[in-house]
Order: sequence, then structure tokens, then C-alpha cells
Amino acid sequence: MHDVKITPIGIIHTPFTLDEKIPRQGSFTEETEGYIELDNSYVDGLLDLNTFTHAILIFYFHKSKFSELVQKPKRGNRPHGIFATRTPQRPSGIGNSIVKIKSIKDNIVKFFGADMIDGTPLLDIKPYISDFDSYPEAGRGWLEDVWRK
Repeated sequence: MHDVKITPIGIIHTPFTLDEKIPRQGSFTEETEGYIELDNSYVDGLLDLNTFTHAILIFYFHKSKFSELVQKPKRGNRPHGIFATRTPQRPSGIGNSIVKIKSIKDNIVKFFGADMIDGTPLLDIKPYISDFDSYPEAGRGWLEDVWRK
């Protein structure tokens, strides 16, 4: 394996300053607003992002520490491998969230569905395209036993 060096393209700002207050998924708090402060050298890359309703934010869990490959998630009654969970304690520290775009002006992208801590380093932005990014028939894995709709 080779080391990979990734330079953040911006910072994500949210109302969350303590780990305990961060929602598990942005879809559970769709009204929670956050914003991206994009490095000015990347502003041209925002061209036409405003034509999409949602975006995928890829970020670095800068406050999380990797601990174990097998963990017991908050949901569920038994341990699972971290690659079968959404835990922020990951070997690479990489996370992603789908957010709803509110507005884009200059280097600021406001969005709804914040589920990351304030000051989170942003690694990339991709448009969410329902034709490519949604699989309604996808199974829930071990969550089928614990998830109640």
C-alpha cells in the first residue's frame, strides 16, 4: 500500500460542536443547515452545481479516531465489521453525506441535512444524480433485523 496525501478543498461549517449532538444521518435532520466555505481556487468548479437539488459531500472525520475493525453500533445487538456500518471510526477517516443544496454564492454553498461536526475538512463535492445514485431495491443487510419503518 502507498500513502495517499489529500488536501482539503474547503471547510464544512455546521451547528454541531460536540460529538454527542451530531445526528447519525443527515436524512434524519433534513432541516439542519450547514455551509461549505470552499477554497477560492476551486470556485470555478461550482459552475452548474446549482442546477442540482442535492450533492454528495466527501469529507475527512478529523475528530474521529480509528479503533477496532469490529464494533457494536448504536443500532443493533451484536458487533459488526466496520465496513458493514456507518461508524465514523474508519481506517481511512473518509465520510460522505448527501445534502440538499440551498444556495451557492461565490465560495459559499449552503445546504440542508448537516450531519458532520463544525470545521470538517471537505475533500470533494459530487452532484447527487438519482438515476445513478439511488437503488430502491437495495437491501438493508443486518439492519433488516433492527430497522423499523
